[in-house]
Amino acid sequence: MVLRIVFADDNYLVREGVSALLGQIDELELVETVDAPDGLLKAVAIHRPDAVLTDIRMPPSHTMEGIVAAKQIRTQHPGTGVVVLSQYVEPDYAFALLEDGVAGLGYLLKERVTQLDELVRALHEVSRGGSALDPKVVEGLMARKADEQESRLLGLTEKERSVLESMATGRNNATIAKTLYMSERAVEKHISSVFQKLGLVEEAEINRRVMAVLAYVEATT
Repeated sequence: MVLRIVFADDNYLVREGVSALLGQIDELELVETVDAPDGLLKAVAIHRPDAVLTDIRMPPSHTMEGIVAAKQIRTQHPGTGVVVLSQYVEPDYAFALLEDGVAGLGYLLKERVTQLDELVRALHEVSRGGSALDPKVVEGLMARKADEQESRLLGLTEKERSVLESMATGRNNATIAKTLYMSERAVEKHISSVFQKLGLVEEAEINRRVMAVLAYVEATT
């Protein structure tokens, strides 16, 4: 499946460089590049892309314009996933992006753009309504809450936390198993235990995964 992509960044050199990289990927079609939030919203309304790739900091204030645009896109065009890009690990921005729900949203560091397999995986994931969080962002979220005793994650074992961390980055069970060097059956058992400990036993499977990630994000920010 070829994903139709809109890319937004106010830096000309970044736009040209990333556009060239995206052009090398057969399964992506870059339908438009833009340099500002208003142009991004207009391009999405016109093209109805499968996914958007956008910088967080854009005019006029160069703070959270990309996050505001991402939320607006998800509200107005729920069939379009959004991956936002950040130069640095910024847990506050990650939480601002995900506080209303993780479906169809991703948060990656700009250094991941050159790791084309990871970038393509993230774009595919959000286009399907999943989520994709950069592992370094996840680590930053975890570090902020490590010393707070009220965390909902305190009851999890080290392996359960590792599995939940991988879930938060958008990986499926098979990929988690390969990443953590365990069997898929073991991953399934750990996920089941995480659901139990987080009180998510009554929800449907996909809802439980989303809610577990939400609990993770809320507890680590």
